[in-house]
Order: sequence, then C-alpha cells, then structure tokens
Amino acid sequence: MGTIVIDEQFDKCRRKLSESISKKRYLHSIGVSDTAACLAMKYGYDVRKAALAGLLHDCAKGLKDVEMMTITKENGIIISDVEKENPELLHSKAGSVIARRDYKIEDKEILSSIFWHTTGRPGMTLLEKIIFIADYIEPNRCGIPKLDEIRSLAFTDIDRAVAFACANSIEYLKNHSRTVDRITVDTYEYYEKNQEK
Repeated sequence: MGTIVIDEQFDKCRRKLSESISKKRYLHSIGVSDTAACLAMKYGYDVRKAALAGLLHDCAKGLKDVEMMTITKENGIIISDVEKENPELLHSKAGSVIARRDYKIEDKEILSSIFWHTTGRPGMTLLEKIIFIADYIEPNRCGIPKLDEIRSLAFTDIDRAVAFACANSIEYLKNHSRTVDRITVDTYEYYEKNQEK
C-alpha cells in the first residue's frame, strides 16, 4: 500500500493491522493515518504520533460487539446508554485498550485520541482533534454532506471543523431516527461556543 512508513514500530503496527481488520477498513485506516500526518504538519504537531494514532484508531473494528463490551468492562471503562444500545460505538474505547495491549502503544496521548475519536469531547487535545477530524475527512470518505467544506476548514480552523463535523453527525443521526450520544452534543456546543468568542 502506498502509505508513509515512519519507523519500524509504525511498519510493524501497519502489518499487524492489515491482518486484523477488513481490507476496506484497513484502507480507511491508512487514509486517516496519512490525513492525520498532514494535519499534524499544518498545526505543528508530532507527525509520527499523529500518523500512528490515525493508523490504529479503528484497531478494534475486527472484534464482535460482545468482545468489545467485555474488553471495556474488564478495563473499568464506563459505557453510556447509547453505547449499550449500539455496541459498535465501543470500538473507540475498546481500541484504546487493544492499541496498548496488542500493539504495545504506551503513549497516553495516542491512546486518548483513539478513545475519543468517535464522539469527540469538550476540550480535546490537539491530537484528539486531529484524529477526530482525520477520521471524518480522509480521502476514502464520500457521500457526507458538506464534506468538501469540512475538509477545507480542517486545514484553516480545526476547532470550527470539529463543530461542523459534530453538527453534521448529529443531524444525520436525528434524520435516521438514531440516538445521539450526549457527549457529541456537548462537544458540538463547546466548539460552537468557542467560535462565538
């Protein structure tokens, strides 16, 4: 695959990941990794860490719902009511455990960015914002309303891009009669409010 190879750890994780998730999900993960690296360059963040976090953000996607429930519970991770109803959402929280346990990632910033990449959270770190947005805008994504606008915003005002992406996700879920996790609403309100200052 034509992706950046940063160092031996990155390449080892990439090879392991390619055997653990579907080809489609792997291509998405490569897209997120590359996009995260580009965003890191733009915002002056560690490119290697961003690329590695992007690569592994969906490392739990190959697991069954029951496995993700077990992993989160065994590691004392609080599960929201929305996640209980939609256990596939647990891949981010379970992924932070898998990244540490199976991919030997010890960097807390990387693990935190994997943990929060699905819902976001108010007051995210720069890496958390990078992975949240890279997951949303990577080149393999298509069919998302206003995607080009969010892609452009991501490289000019990442906080505004986060607010826009959250608003888009909330609208999509409501239009499809799906439950919205409260933390995504909180994330939207936090970053939207910051725009008003």
